Amino acid sequence: MHDCHREIARWLKAAGAEVTVDAAGNLRGFYGAAESSRPRLLLGSHLDTVPNAGAFDGVLGVVIAVALLEALEGRQLPFAIEVVGFSEEEGVRFGTPFIGSCALVGRLDSDLLNREDGNGISVKNAIEHFGLNLEDIPRAALSKGTLAYLEFHIEQGPVLESLGRSLGAVEAIAAQSRMSFEFLGRANHAGTTPMHLRHDAIAAAAEWILAVERTAENHPGLVATVGQIEAKPGATNVIAAEARVSLDVRHKSDDILKRAAETLVRLAREIAARRGLTLRQSVLLSQHAVAMDPFLIDQIQEAIRSTGCQPHRMTSGAGHDAMILAEKVPAAMIFLRSPGGISHDPAESVEPGDVAKALECGLHLLDQLANSSELQKRMCRA
Repeated sequence: MHDCHREIARWLKAAGAEVTVDAAGNLRGFYGAAESSRPRLLLGSHLDTVPNAGAFDGVLGVVIAVALLEALEGRQLPFAIEVVGFSEEEGVRFGTPFIGSCALVGRLDSDLLNREDGNGISVKNAIEHFGLNLEDIPRAALSKGTLAYLEFHIEQGPVLESLGRSLGAVEAIAAQSRMSFEFLGRANHAGTTPMHLRHDAIAAAAEWILAVERTAENHPGLVATVGQIEAKPGATNVIAAEARVSLDVRHKSDDILKRAAETLVRLAREIAARRGLTLRQSVLLSQHAVAMDPFLIDQIQEAIRSTGCQPHRMTSGAGHDAMILAEKVPAAMIFLRSPGGISHDPAESVEPGDVAKALECGLHLLDQLANSSELQKRMCRA
């Protein structure tokens, strides 16, 4: 990440921005307004990614933001622009996402800072090892004069491609819940223990995983994923005493998501009890559905039309930093078509022509906002 920061900082400085790294590890580039002390517009996305990842998830949004500054060629707008490259959005290392953006909305609290990775290193330790000062975390919070947050991102799905559209305007981000389940049975010899006398943690987890799949299939729009499973003691000739599994469940409706999550917890308990196991369950993330700002959505649609493309309003099934920033400031997103609908995989790609349209859209959007009477009102209130 230090190497990544150095490279992008070089681009930002060449575009006329002042570059810093806040205490949560977010890279921030400030490009001033025509008049000093004017409110700022945030553009950005995340710099981290997942194991076995593609090249565009997150970082493309940061690169587009930098390219928009370059395209201004020193021209200043009625508002300042701050480019943000978030340090940790995916939640891979510590099991909880949005660490970087949580710092901007004042939610990087002691519980999150004390969360540990698989090697027992806490978020707090990682921040210190990165060379940052924990005492400066409050200074990472959004400035009082922040107008809005805009994020360009690949769709990570097949909708835009199926419609033949280059760009989409995100109107909402689906609710999501992430949980951890531990099925606790009893280890025993694989050759001497009859099947009816076993308390097999892996068998219980497997039964529940299929129940997760069936539950999602029976609820239109619901997606549920068990992406991790870890068994102990992990020997071929030993019945597993423990099986730890993850659950990621999402829907655009908070109520449907809540009911589905409750059903899946109940099924896990029932399966564990019937098999003579105990169950431990914890919630890692509970994020409600987040609507994007209506004014910004309209402006994005207009900017997309100005490029000669037909916009499409859509819900994002994936979580994004925009849903965290929306707690404090108006937020909106622009999706770029994902060829094949593939993401979180090396085959992830993007069409160069779509990126060109996204840059064109971004420039139209900046000019529209600069001349907007609505934004002028918001600037006066900021």
